[in-house]
Amino acid sequence: MNADTPPERPVRRYRRGRAHRLENAVMSALVRLGVVSHSYLLTTRGRRTGRSRSNPVTVVEHDGHRWLVAPYGPVSWVRNARAAGDVSLTRRFTTRHYTVEEVSARDAGPVLARYVAVASATRSYFRADPGGPAAEFEEEAGLHPVFRLTEDPGRAR
Repeated sequence: MNADTPPERPVRRYRRGRAHRLENAVMSALVRLGVVSHSYLLTTRGRRTGRSRSNPVTVVEHDGHRWLVAPYGPVSWVRNARAAGDVSLTRRFTTRHYTVEEVSARDAGPVLARYVAVASATRSYFRADPGGPAAEFEEEAGLHPVFRLTEDPGRAR
């Protein structure tokens, strides 16, 4: 690092624990009621057990598409979505089904920038500055998987 290079922002690491489980339980209830904007209850099939797993997530809209971002990296729901190729999103007691397509870093950059603007609670998990250029977020795309959502209204679980 030279004098012209700003120091890197420290980045938080996701650690699953009691506090996160409690936070997820509270957020899940609020999301089911539709109280939290941009948030949905994501349901995936467990890749080993086949059982349904649910987590609160923030969905962003960008460039005419809906996007699912993993701010904490390749956690369980990410691995389940990759394996199954589909997810369900629930809000206000309405469930919609989607196929998921993980996108390249180039496509993910602008989506991650939009995500950080919307989901302020996760900003500390990103090195790129909020409001920074998409290129900064492209560099982080490998750490934060991004999925394009395509509605699949004909599918039922």
